[in-house]
This record gives sequence, C-alpha cells and structure tokens, in this order.
Amino acid sequence: MSFFNLVDFDDHEQVVYCSDKKTGLKAIIAVHSTALGPAAGGCRFWDYANDESALTDVLRLSRGMTYKNAMAGLKLGGGKAVIIGDPKSLKSPELFKAFGKAVNNLAGRYYTAEDVNINTDDMGIVNQITDYVAGLDGKSGNPAPFTALGTFLGLKAAVKFKLGTDDLTGIKVAVQGLGSVGYSLCQRLHAAGAKLIVTDINPVALEKAATEFNAEVVGLDDIYDQDVDVYSPCALGASINDGTISRLKASIIAGCANNQLAEPKHDQLLKDKSILYVPDYVINAGGIINVSLEIQAETYCADKATKMVERIYDTLMNVFETAKQQDKPTGIVADEMARAIIAKGNK
Repeated sequence: MSFFNLVDFDDHEQVVYCSDKKTGLKAIIAVHSTALGPAAGGCRFWDYANDESALTDVLRLSRGMTYKNAMAGLKLGGGKAVIIGDPKSLKSPELFKAFGKAVNNLAGRYYTAEDVNINTDDMGIVNQITDYVAGLDGKSGNPAPFTALGTFLGLKAAVKFKLGTDDLTGIKVAVQGLGSVGYSLCQRLHAAGAKLIVTDINPVALEKAATEFNAEVVGLDDIYDQDVDVYSPCALGASINDGTISRLKASIIAGCANNQLAEPKHDQLLKDKSILYVPDYVINAGGIINVSLEIQAETYCADKATKMVERIYDTLMNVFETAKQQDKPTGIVADEMARAIIAKGNK
C-alpha cells in the first residue's frame, strides 16, 4: 500500500501510529493542517473491521476538521484521532493514559476531545497526562448539546431556503441515529413541531423517542425509504451512497454525522436530484465551536459559545445562495470557501 497515493490522503502534515502493548492501545492520530492554528478534533473509539478502515476514517475526519474549523471562523487547524478496538472490552484508565502520552508527544500540534464512544470522564483521564485536551467537565464539558443546536439551526436554514418557511410544524424528519447528539436534535425538533421518524441500533433509545416525541420507529435499512421532507443522518458516515441516493424521497439532507457522502461524486448526484445537501462539517460545527473556547479563551463562557454556534445558520445560508448563483453543488462550494480561508492562513 502506497500511503501517499491513498485517495483520502490530502497532504496531511502528520500521521502518527500509536501502540502500547501493556494496555492494548492501538491508535492513529492525523494532523491535517495547522495553517490556522493548532489542530483540534475529537478522538473516536471504534471496533474497525481492519486497520485500513481506521486509517481511511481518521484521514477523512481530520480533513473535515480543517474545513469545519475554517468555516466556523476558528483559529484552529484540523486533526483527529481514532482508537482501534471494542471500547466495551478495551476501555481502561491505563489505556487513556497511554493515549495521553501519545497526544503529549505532539507538543501542542493536536488538541484532542471526546467523540464516538468516548466521554468527558475518559478525557479527564487523558488530561492527567497532557494539557492538550478539551471538552472537560468544569470547563466546556460535553459538546453534544452544542452540536445538536448547530444541527437544528442548520436544518432550519435548509428548510427556509428549500421550502420557504421558518416554521417546522408538520415538517417530516427522518433521523438516523439516536446517540447523544441525535437524541438532543430530536428534542429540539419535537419542541418545534416537527414529525419524527427514527431508527437506531439501540432499542432503548428507540422506545424512549417513541414515548417522548411520538416518533415513528422504523428499521435500520428502512429509514432511507421514508416519505419525508428532511433526511437527517446522525450516525456514522457514508450513508449517502450509490445504494441509498435513489431511495431517498427527502428534498433536504441535514444531519450531524461526519463524512456523510461516501464519495465526492455524490455531491453532484444530490444536486441533480434537486436534493439540498447541507455540508456536514458546516452544520455539525457546534461542538468544536464550544470546545474552541476552552482551548483559546482565558475563561470558558457557554453564552459566548451559544452565540457563536448560532452563526451556523447565516453561514449555511451563504453557502446555499452561493451554490445557487454559481450552479454548483453545496459541498463543492463549502470546500472552496474553506480552502480560501485556509490559504489566507498560510500566507
């Protein structure tokens, strides 16, 4: 395998493989860019099918963080980490301390935080070893509510642009994934009067959503076939692919998942189908916006973080309008905007 010729390698500045036999740690840290500041992005703990899948994920996620931070107006670059293995069996304080050593060895080029299967308690253990950690209890804390807020506002912007209404009453939304962000998004959508159709691998979360939000529960694969206004991917990535695009009946895709498009070509395919795609790294930036205040501000302020997250609505409106004027897919337009911001930082 030629690393530098990988499809997902995008001139990453640094990719570090981390191993600790005693604790079972196997991790990859990818620093995509530090043009705008130190790289920042969460750490994901996942039982990947193989090491190549983990590498692909961390390369794509770190690049997405560079673009995400740029579009959010943050003085941060993009990075990401993945820990390989089953978190149910491998999680331990010793493993997270070993991961902390790996982060510390990068001497501030990368700040880590929680992501899938990692919580604030886990990051607290990492913080015992290194200061290059954010999303800690007592500071910015759990970023999920801020990610959910940004996703909710981005969805509202898309509905306004595509359907011409500020009112979500009666708007049908199919939510794929009821993790901490997806569930919080459902809370906001239900309060705004939206009708919810949901799916998840967790039957407890599904039962709770059905009870609390009067949500309709469907099978994991059936979520793509629902007659809804919005499809909201809030699980893992690549749910927009050759097999699902033809099945979608929604006119809007707006969710918090990273790397929603399986391939770049799907951006154009969605445009050809007149489906408004809300670029994932723009709509889901609420969490890193919140975390950024912990990294770069002397004191953390939740109110300031909330006001910064609220800008996502206007940022996306600008993306939508520009894409319409230039007759381009929204993902390509967002990428071009992000690259322009990064280029200025490189000067």
